[in-house]
Amino acid sequence: MTTDPTMTRIGQGVELHHHQGRREAARGLFAQKWDDIGGEKGDPLHVCVLAHSMADVQDDVHQELMWDLRALTAADRVTDQRVAQVGVTLPVAGLYPSLHLNLSECYGKLGDLDRAREHLQQARAGIGALGDDEYGQLIKGGLERLAEQLGEAG
Repeated sequence: MTTDPTMTRIGQGVELHHHQGRREAARGLFAQKWDDIGGEKGDPLHVCVLAHSMADVQDDVHQELMWDLRALTAADRVTDQRVAQVGVTLPVAGLYPSLHLNLSECYGKLGDLDRAREHLQQARAGIGALGDDEYGQLIKGGLERLAEQLGEAG
């Protein structure tokens, strides 16, 4: 459980989208938080998590890709110490499988199968950083489905 108000607010947006089906409301909340944190110049953890969440509520795959790339770039600047400060038990390495999964999906939608497969492989390479919990199973399941779609099963 996080005590970081920005992470809490992002979580509320995720709740709006995933559990209440209020995609536009979530997008509005994320846009406001993006301004509040200073955009890409904000705390890298906030930028990463917010951009990753914002990508999920985009209607245009090019916009989704842009947000996912922002999230990946920010993740490279996040430390395990910073993640722990906000109460996240996952190490930074645990963020990458999901980030690469989303990028692979975007590139697949755009028909760039080489890039899609490249990000799928990067996601697979980092899967060991995930636990065998609900989140880990969600990402692993997503990777299996995507691998099948890309003809990369196994």
